[in-house]
This record gives sequence, C-alpha cells and structure tokens, in this order.
Amino acid sequence: MTCASGFYFQRNQNLFLITNRHVVRDEDSGHEPDRLEITLHTNPDNVAETSAYSIPLYDNAGQMLWREAKDNAGTVDVVAIPIDSRAFPADAMFAAFKPTDLPGDLENIEVGESIRVVGFPLNFQDSLHNLPVMRHAIIASAFSLRFQGYGYFLTDSLLHRGSSGSPVVLRVNRRVSGRDHFPWMLLGIHSSRLDSVNQEEGEDERLNLFTAWYSDVIMTLTNHQPLP
Repeated sequence: MTCASGFYFQRNQNLFLITNRHVVRDEDSGHEPDRLEITLHTNPDNVAETSAYSIPLYDNAGQMLWREAKDNAGTVDVVAIPIDSRAFPADAMFAAFKPTDLPGDLENIEVGESIRVVGFPLNFQDSLHNLPVMRHAIIASAFSLRFQGYGYFLTDSLLHRGSSGSPVVLRVNRRVSGRDHFPWMLLGIHSSRLDSVNQEEGEDERLNLFTAWYSDVIMTLTNHQPLP
C-alpha cells in the first residue's frame, strides 16, 4: 500500500477528488491500484471519529473512472475522480475548493511569493485527528509563464513522498479580496521533484525544486456533462 495526498473540488453539484495521475496509474513503476481509500470525519464534535471510504478507479468493464488531460507537452499529472457524495456516511464532514478559489489574474502573483503545501508527507499526519500537515514553500519560477512550456510552475520547499496531489495554496488579504469565509487561493497541485540534468551524483546536492501543475487544469477536467 502506498500513500498520497489529494483534495476535493466542487463544480456546480458535482464533487471530485483531485490528485496526481501517477497516484492512480504510473506505467514506469507498474503502480496501478484498482481503488483509493480515503478517511472521512464523521463527528463535528470529535474530529478523532472517522470512517473509511473506498473509491473505485475502474468500472465493471475495466474502463477508468478518472478524468485526465493532455497538453502540448504530453499527459498532465493531474486527475479528477468523480465522487458520489450521496454514498458517503450520512454524518460525513468535508469541504471542497470551488472555481471561485482559483486565481483570476496570474500576473498578480509574483515569483518568491510565500505559499503553503498541505498533505501527508511520508504519510505523516496528526494520526489522532487524521489531519494533514502544512509545509512552507515559495514560488520559484515566474508564475505567469509556464516553466519550459509545461503546464506547471516551480516551488522551492522541503517535500517528500506522500505529498503527491497536495493543494498548493496562497493566503490572500481578507480585506482586499473580500474572501472572509476562506482566505486561501488554490494555485496548483503539487506533483514531483525536479532536478537539474547537469547534476553530478555524489557531487551536487539536490535542488529541492518541485513541480506544481496550475490549478486551471481542474476546470478542464471537470468541464463535462453532469454526473448521473
């Protein structure tokens, strides 16, 4: 069993789990699970109470249930998995990002901006309350320009396995943005480490640079006909 991170995204009445594509299928390593297991909180008065929920990745005919996308550079390492929240336990508690939580003007977000990555690095968490941890990062490439023409920007942080699929968020000024209810903007989806091709093993330290796919890909992945 492997661990990863992810988050909910709601568009209209449809709910999705967003994570990396390599979490649901990684041809290079042979990683091809048939389902994902998530934990749901079930008691607003005691967040230590949880229930397990299983998300199938294929239908009975063996067809994949997740939605993926490609751009000019190839497959995007982000998927959206439709979820029927009606199958959740009746007392399940969850919150989801929405289209209004995505940035509108990329040029207003600067390189060097302080951001956060929320997930389960090495499956580390508050195991009593089943809550993730937050890591600090900065934007390490020009945010309004897609790095090397790919659909991601770079972050500079200390991140580990298990963080794949984590939301990359920016805290915005409540008074300026008017976002009193939720002061976090969803910038991207953390994916993987990116090292220099000129790195010499045993000589050079790792760059500690990582890729984060721009969150606008979620709008492409969720732009389908309504779920049944």
